[in-house]
Amino acid sequence: MTEATGKVALVTGASSGIGAATARLLAARGMRVVVNYLRSSKAAEDVVADIEAAGGQAIAVQADVREAAAIESMVEQIQAAWGGIDVLVHNALIPYAVKSFQDMTWEELGGKLDAEMRAAFAVTKAVLPAMTEQGWGRIIYLGTGLGRRPREGMIALGTAKAALEQFARYVAQEVGPRGITVNVVAPGPVEDTRMADVLDDAHKRRQVAATPLGRLAHPTDVAQAVAFYAGEDNAFMTGTTAAVNGGMSMY
Repeated sequence: MTEATGKVALVTGASSGIGAATARLLAARGMRVVVNYLRSSKAAEDVVADIEAAGGQAIAVQADVREAAAIESMVEQIQAAWGGIDVLVHNALIPYAVKSFQDMTWEELGGKLDAEMRAAFAVTKAVLPAMTEQGWGRIIYLGTGLGRRPREGMIALGTAKAALEQFARYVAQEVGPRGITVNVVAPGPVEDTRMADVLDDAHKRRQVAATPLGRLAHPTDVAQAVAFYAGEDNAFMTGTTAAVNGGMSMY
């Protein structure tokens, strides 16, 4: 095995979709990538195999990012293998109910809010010590355009991601003096993801018609924005949100 080089990036929920595309791209740009997954071990190992076949370095690590103890164990595994985490891409999708406010229970809305923020809080707490010690770090959270622009049935996801986006700004303000940037990538609808599966064909056609660039995003489109935020060259952007939606929502 070649000597480990390059910054270490932890991508949560990286066995498929946006997370997998991001893991592959960061690896292609020379980072050592941790492919975190919850249940899809085969899919995560496939992502690692793809990265290694392309000449990159990656390992798959299982952890439920809603559980602080699981995150702590994952970070210990990463430190044993490669040392501290330089880049955090928090992409893991916490399950949520797709229904109207009228039909929703507090357990469904409040549960999504709690799980979303618990995961972001815990994984951020876990990576900050090493970033602080070295005076450099990149944190990127995956949001959604639904945090600002409501869509029918998406109140749980949209509200939780809006909270995440504001959380990101507060963290950015606090850790900026330590040399750590914190940003959000907020995609519109993305093909080949679990979120896309909740849209029927008619809804997808309406979304495409409302998009100036004439199509929905691909996972690689979102990964490009994440990789930009993760890079060493991007030294002076923090507390921002990148809307990756083909112009569907301009704000």
